Amino acid sequence: MKKALFLYNARSGKGRIECDAERICAVFREAEYDIEPLPIDFDANPLDGREQIDLLVVAGGDGTVNFALNAMKRKGLDIPIGVIPAGTANDFAGALGMSSDPLEAARQIAFGCVDRVDCGRVNDRYFVNVLSFGIFTTTSQHTPDASKHRIGKLAYLIEGLKEFRSMHAVPLEAVADGQAFDLDSLMVLVFNGETAGGFPLARRASIKDGVLDCLMLEKKNIVRSTGAMIRYLLGGNPRIVRQLQVRRLDIRSTLDEPTDVDGQKGAEFPLHIECLPGGMQVMAGRVPAPDEAHPAAPRPTDMPAK
Repeated sequence: MKKALFLYNARSGKGRIECDAERICAVFREAEYDIEPLPIDFDANPLDGREQIDLLVVAGGDGTVNFALNAMKRKGLDIPIGVIPAGTANDFAGALGMSSDPLEAARQIAFGCVDRVDCGRVNDRYFVNVLSFGIFTTTSQHTPDASKHRIGKLAYLIEGLKEFRSMHAVPLEAVADGQAFDLDSLMVLVFNGETAGGFPLARRASIKDGVLDCLMLEKKNIVRSTGAMIRYLLGGNPRIVRQLQVRRLDIRSTLDEPTDVDGQKGAEFPLHIECLPGGMQVMAGRVPAPDEAHPAAPRPTDMPAK
């Protein structure tokens, strides 16, 4: 019989996952899995003594999936991960096409098939959805769980508005696939997935295209920078919002700017970022191919030379 570990974050989804744990396990037993439910302990590696499992089922948000992937990579394992969305935004689960209903998502995993998707790596840390720094990008770390449970994604917006008080430019020296440029940036997002906090920001991103999609908001005066970001969100292409598709990206800065990976505390500068094509296995119904989700597009080439 195949062995599975069901790792769940009891604090996610207003505690509903803990209540549904036995019914979720019943779905996997129906699919002939010997499944062990385990509440997550962020201070321990859940795979210690469980290296021989055939499937890792993770219920939580992007931060929980990030924790599980890094726990696996630290042990040199390559086990399929099934994601049951139970966080606030569930960006990576959305990219996988997972149902928002926990039991239906469990069925997608239990009776689905193994596929390979990309993941990102920054220094020695892996990520599934997005690496970010600058204004708004550490919002998820600072948003109280009570607010997320009460008002959902709106809690991110409210917390993000507070960051206007500390808005500042981050001077960057970057090398994107061998091309160097300098930039004073207010915000940088490096996507493996398509959304951040549920907002569709990486328009042409796919978790199966072998590249990372980067957005860089250039520092101008507050009116111009804010207006540019609003225009981008409304579908425009303002010049001061740089859009890049890269396989590797190196970034240095004179500031020790905090970073965020999948809603958790991220790596320290300097940053070496790369896409790992097919870098993780997932168990899902069917993950859309890049050309199904987005039309083909040339890679942007508007980076200024150094």
